[in-house]
This record gives sequence, structure tokens and C-alpha cells, in this order.
Amino acid sequence: MTAHYRIGVMFSANGPYAVVARSMLNGALLAFAELAAERDDVRLEPVVVDPCGDHAAYRRLSLDLLTSGIRNVVGCYTSSSRKEVIPCFEKHDGLLWYPSHYEGFESCDNVIYTGASPNQHVLPLVEYLAAHVGHRAYCIGSNYIWAWENSRIFREAFGAVGGTVVAERYLPVGDTDLEALAEAIVDQRPDFVFNNLIGTSAYAFFRAFQQVCARRGIDRAGTIPVASCTLSEPELHEIGPAAGDGHLSSSVYFSTIQTPANLAFTAAYGRMFPDGPAACADAEASYIAVKLLASALARAGTDAAKPVRAAVAGQTLAAPQGEIRIDPDTFHAWLTPRIGRSTADHTFQILLEAPQALPPDPYLVQSSPRLAVPMRPPKLRVVQ
Repeated sequence: MTAHYRIGVMFSANGPYAVVARSMLNGALLAFAELAAERDDVRLEPVVVDPCGDHAAYRRLSLDLLTSGIRNVVGCYTSSSRKEVIPCFEKHDGLLWYPSHYEGFESCDNVIYTGASPNQHVLPLVEYLAAHVGHRAYCIGSNYIWAWENSRIFREAFGAVGGTVVAERYLPVGDTDLEALAEAIVDQRPDFVFNNLIGTSAYAFFRAFQQVCARRGIDRAGTIPVASCTLSEPELHEIGPAAGDGHLSSSVYFSTIQTPANLAFTAAYGRMFPDGPAACADAEASYIAVKLLASALARAGTDAAKPVRAAVAGQTLAAPQGEIRIDPDTFHAWLTPRIGRSTADHTFQILLEAPQALPPDPYLVQSSPRLAVPMRPPKLRVVQ
């Protein structure tokens, strides 16, 4: 007998970070479509809602889904939206499957985390920048919890390896008047910019920075590269080839991974969504979340939060990025860190990657530079 479950899908397909959110929605919908063809033990019906980037709408729509009988929701991109809805899931005993890289320092019995933890994306970037780029950073970000915390983690880790942050600037989400910021950065001449801007603010910054560097005769990519834990393929299309080329990104997934699993994923994604946005790390994390959820539902025989959570503990999946599994202690995923450089054709050249999936360390217990032990970021290998 086939068990039927309604699953909430909550991404801001409209609003200031819609490009990435639409790719996340696409990744989830692809997984639902594949499951419909592959499995006859569970049937998942996606119920899609769009908060449009509004915090109050996230809370309202979460309550609408949970009070309608839905117990599992795949969704949220920003940390502020996740923080907004967690009390709703705790009150109504639902599970949020959160498919985005994030700043860590959180543990919630009502959340399954399929995106990267700070030790899987911030620390690998610190290691790469200190070894290959320089020791003077200028930090910028959108004015909310992700950027604040990510910059704090970066600052502490970078300082532990002899780096210095020359300045930090935070701007409202959606702010696009960024030429003055670009000018200020060039005046400081840091070795690189550590970027935590999101959505339209990030796209405007990359374009403004390119224009200011060109006006001053500066080789932007070679002299002051921009490094991010957020920059992804669909955003390169928004930025444009001139301004989007030559940036560094730390991620657990790039669409250019040359494995059979990823080639099959990107081909299926392209067929289903020929108009984009392109596949990216957060789209893959959404795809992973839905696949893991289906298996957990089949094992649990119910969609109630506690049995599903128990069923997903230790579960593995042959994901596009490589084998992943859900850590039974933290309910975060084991993922494979990579460093990429953006290209003019809106993809990433993979420069380095870890030889295998790295266990999540959301509280940086094993890798924090604040401890009286050396920082232990993952050792990355050169990709030939």
C-alpha cells in the first residue's frame, strides 16, 4: 500500500533573493518528480507557498501549513527566515528541512540541516585565502544574522592564522546603491573582500566593484578578488560575465563536478527547468532534503516529527556532490568542501576539494580557533 503525505515547500520565489530561492524550489520539485517515478511505497504531494522574502509571511505561512495537517516542510534560505519559523515548528511539532549553508551555532529538535555548516565552508575558505591570496581582508555583508555571524567566525579563524580584517560594513538587505562602498574598499587596498551580501545587494556590489576597479585601472580578479560562501551559479547569470568572472567561492557543490551522479542531476535539472535559474549548492541541498525525507517517511511509516527524525539519523544518500549522510548527533549533513573560481560562462572552475565528506561541526567544537588547540580545517586537495 502506498502512503500519501502532503509536504510543505516554502521558498521566496519572489523578493530580494528570489534567484537562489527559485533554484532551491526547482531542486525540491525535481526530487518530488523523480520520487513519483521511482517509489511506490510513499507518494509525496508538494504544497508550495511563497513568503516573498517577508519575515511575517514566513511565520504566517508556516502556521498555515502546520495547522492544515502538514508535518514536514522543506524551505527557508536566509537564517533570519529560519529563526522566524522555528518557534512555529516547535509549538506544532513539525520538522523543518533546512537546505541552505548557514552560520551554525544552532541545535533544534525540529530542524534537519542539509546545507553546509561553518566548518564545511567558512574554515576551508580561510585556509585557502591565507595560503594563496593574502592576510588583509575587508568584510562586507547584508545586515542580518547570517552576515554578522559568518563574519565573526571568519574574523576569529582568519586572526588565528595571522590575518587582519581592515574594515567591516553591513548594508540593508536589498540595498543596491553600492558604488561608494566599492570606492572605499579600493581605497583600503585589502588583499581580498570577504563578501556576505545576498541577493540583489550582492549583484549590485559585484557590478559596482568591477566598474570602480576598471575606472582606476585595477585588475580586480588578480589584485582584490572577492571571496564568498554564498556566490553560486544562478547569481553569476544575474551579475553578468564581465563582473562575475574571477571570484572565489567556498561550497560543498558546484554544477561542474564531473561525476555520473552529478551529470545525471544537472541533465535532469536542465530538462525540467530549461529557463533556469541554474542548479547550485542550495538547489542540490533542497533536492537532498526531499530525497532523505522520502526515505525517512518510508522507514518511519508516519510523518510525525519524532519518528521521522529518528528514521533519518545516520541515513546516507548518493547525492550529486558525492555520498552524504545525516549525523545522528547533530542532525546536520556530512558534506564535501570545495573551493571554486567563477568563470565568464557562469560556472565555477573547481580549484580544491576535500577527499571525502567532512562531518558537521556546527558549534566549531572540534575546529574553533578559540580553543587552546590548533584550528583544524579540512585539508583540501588540488583538483587536476
